[in-house]
Amino acid sequence: MKISYFEDTDTLYFEFGNSIDTETRDLDENTILDMDSLGNIVSITMEHASTRTDVHNLTVSGIHA
Repeated sequence: MKISYFEDTDTLYFEFGNSIDTETRDLDENTILDMDSLGNIVSITMEHASTRTDVHNLTVSGIHA
């Protein structure tokens, strides 16, 4: 899993996996969901992220190595 924040466009991007065969769905006017052919979420793109969440404070828990 990879999380990226692009300050220049105020975009928060969550990548859960890689897939060439994806379908894009607009959840709302600022949120895009990419799914593979099996219905698994591949990525989520959130526009205007700083007004919708605290992009400068990330907490990660429950990660096992």
